[in-house]
Amino acid sequence: RSPRMPVPVPSHFANLSFDFDSISAMVARGMKTPTAISRGEFGAVAVPRILALLEKYDIKSTFFIPGLTLETYPDMVKKIAAAGHEIGHHGWTHVPPAFLEKGLEEAHLVQGSEVIEKLTGQKPRGYRSPAWELSGDTVDLLLKHGFLYDSSMMGHDWLPYYARTGDVVHDEQGMEFGETTKLIEMPISWVLDDFPHFEFLRTSEWVMPGLQNASNVLENWCDEFGYMTENTDWGMLSYTFHPLVIGRGHRMMLLERLIKDLIDKGAEFITLEDGATRWSDRQVG
Repeated sequence: RSPRMPVPVPSHFANLSFDFDSISAMVARGMKTPTAISRGEFGAVAVPRILALLEKYDIKSTFFIPGLTLETYPDMVKKIAAAGHEIGHHGWTHVPPAFLEKGLEEAHLVQGSEVIEKLTGQKPRGYRSPAWELSGDTVDLLLKHGFLYDSSMMGHDWLPYYARTGDVVHDEQGMEFGETTKLIEMPISWVLDDFPHFEFLRTSEWVMPGLQNASNVLENWCDEFGYMTENTDWGMLSYTFHPLVIGRGHRMMLLERLIKDLIDKGAEFITLEDGATRWSDRQVG
């Protein structure tokens, strides 16, 4: 008889990531009035609350921080890193690279990495595009500058995958897939992002209504993780929060309820860098 194969031990991971945009989120939208800037400043008020909650449950997370925030709140960035959380690259001005002039994307990539290393002692291993809008050059630039992973695309819900470069998208015929690279994609989703659910924004051209009931959103977030645990032995779900959004009192209570529910569902909380490494090790094995 053949030897009995070992039964795989289920591994279900959760990542709580925080895009610490602060005032950069407003500046990138041309919102520079005192009221708009104060709205961004609330993100700095919320970070200590978030750090305290993560410490309470011994959770290590990933903070993506744009250059404007790095230079505005350097001491707070140092505190985040000192608490053991990963610091990822989040652009410089929070303008998506798809909308930057040629050459500026790479300049911002280098500039942000230098400041992160100066403040934390480590170069960033991960990148998340502002507003999740990559350019056609982003993947190649991340590889050139030694990044392990990106977290801006949505090709899966709970499985990382290798990013492609050189896709050709036609209007009237099937697309041509480009070359698969070694850059690991840690997928995200607007469904698991707090900003579209909760944040009210109004410009002269459009309105984002936001302000949804927290309990309804919590149910969605919990069920996404529950579906993963029921349908795969290995998976990692990444939630995206913004301190200026999730830091409000009732939403901090929502975040703690989410943490408790994920713990009950058997979640192991890890950073995105850790998740990318674990997934990569599985591909080799």
